[in-house]
Amino acid sequence: MKESKLQIIPLGGLGEFGMNCLAIRWQDDIFVIDAGLMFPEEELLGVDIVVPDITYLIENRKHVRAIVLTHGHEDHIGGLPWILSELNVPVYGTEFTLAYVEGKLDEHGLFEKSELIEMHPGKPFSLGPFTITPVRVTHSLVDCVALAIETPVGLVIHTGDFKIDLSPPDGRAFDLQAFAEYGKRGVLALLQDSTNVDRPGYTPSERDVIPALDEVFSRTQKRLFFSCFSSSIHRLRIAADLAVKHGRKVAIVGRSVTDSFEMAQDFGYVNVPDGLLISPGQLQNMPREKVCVFISGTQGEPMSALSRAAVNNHKHAKIDAGDTVVLSSRVIPGNEKGIFRMIDHLCRRDAQVIYDDGTAGLIHVSGHASQEELRMLLHILKPKIFIPVHGDYRHLKRHAELAATVSGIKQTVLIEDGDVLELDRNSAKKTGKVPVGRVCIDSGSSGDVVEDLVIRDRRHLSEGGIVLPILAINKTTGRVESMPEIVTRGFAPTEQSLIEEARLVVGRTLDASSAEEKADYGVIKEKIRQDLKRYIQKNTSRRPLIMPVILEV
Repeated sequence: MKESKLQIIPLGGLGEFGMNCLAIRWQDDIFVIDAGLMFPEEELLGVDIVVPDITYLIENRKHVRAIVLTHGHEDHIGGLPWILSELNVPVYGTEFTLAYVEGKLDEHGLFEKSELIEMHPGKPFSLGPFTITPVRVTHSLVDCVALAIETPVGLVIHTGDFKIDLSPPDGRAFDLQAFAEYGKRGVLALLQDSTNVDRPGYTPSERDVIPALDEVFSRTQKRLFFSCFSSSIHRLRIAADLAVKHGRKVAIVGRSVTDSFEMAQDFGYVNVPDGLLISPGQLQNMPREKVCVFISGTQGEPMSALSRAAVNNHKHAKIDAGDTVVLSSRVIPGNEKGIFRMIDHLCRRDAQVIYDDGTAGLIHVSGHASQEELRMLLHILKPKIFIPVHGDYRHLKRHAELAATVSGIKQTVLIEDGDVLELDRNSAKKTGKVPVGRVCIDSGSSGDVVEDLVIRDRRHLSEGGIVLPILAINKTTGRVESMPEIVTRGFAPTEQSLIEEARLVVGRTLDASSAEEKADYGVIKEKIRQDLKRYIQKNTSRRPLIMPVILEV
């Protein structure tokens, strides 16, 4: 009987935000929807990213037919390099999604070995017993799709991340008609994005930010710095159009936003008139009221372009009194401290900072559907079985409660990572568990994968030991009160001169840092850690855990 049931098996993304990865299986055929990553919590010291444990896929590698991507955000494609290093299977995605994937795989030396297949909204393709049709949806990124999956027991629809935007800036609206047609045919199961289930009403269109941003452009007297998520192509397009309208040249600062903007140009999502773009090096020669700087770092990442500019440590982006900085993004939970620390630095420079604090007007809109859109799609599709996906358990639970208000849904099933949900033509039932978990990635190398925090710390401490650079900084003046001390445990330097030179490395890092940077412990710790890591690795070929300690005096 087991072989006659469709299995839905989430490997990540149900019980947390990020790390989206879901397997669908019929007998000996499996395909995977998305392969995302998650950024680590603060306690995962030294861990760069977290990806899902794919033990289940590795154990069934001969049955895995492909990975199908809904869109190009990191929480949906970021785990691909690590998954493809274990499973060499085709990857399906839309044109813009695959452009992001190509760069990511090339960075990891996997591009030449990978098979990337472009899919098009409305055009079905087959994977074993499955026929999959991408359906255009709207989101904060472009070229996003839901997946309509014909299976031996009925039609399953996975929405991916979406909101219902009928007038997006690129003119490629949410395909309500296609969903209506599927609703008429009959839907066995719907897997729907739960991210914004707590928000009442409807999510505004991307176009709805134009009036507030237009007002900011019109009233800004000096230089304007504009920061948003680098993948927010619609927002970059809107800002570029407003720069043209208000007679400002555009300079782009920061690798991520530069790469995204170039891709958006290449694929026709952003139209750039001749002469609009200038290089960052030309900024100092332009009248301040005639330039707009697109800059990365909206989440206050310590070494991002905007964070460095906020402490006057960027080669080209100089923020002076009277300049305006717009953060056209939401504050991601967990990033509050870094963002508000950066805003404090900008305020010290007498810059006007405009961010999504409820008083600045509509300068940012979400890419996820709110309650009424979720309810609308449920009414249109009328699935027999409803399965909430994407989010913490409280979001999944709230989404299940919302679905209970929609007539026609026979069964709602709450599943989490590792649950095996089996479906026949009329019902669904949880029947077991598969191994799942988090795999921590350090320094962007699959060679540094660790199973969990405890194993990682034990290995790191036993093999490399720990190095503690200790320094005292006067919080008021930013002055270093004494020469840094280096304390080691489990790390035996080959000679004492190594420790003395390490102290000098830390000293040089401090000398090259401004008073503002020294007063910003997040920035200065990261600079010390990176410089000391390079020095020790170069001279000892070892990688101890480096934890700068700052004593506030």
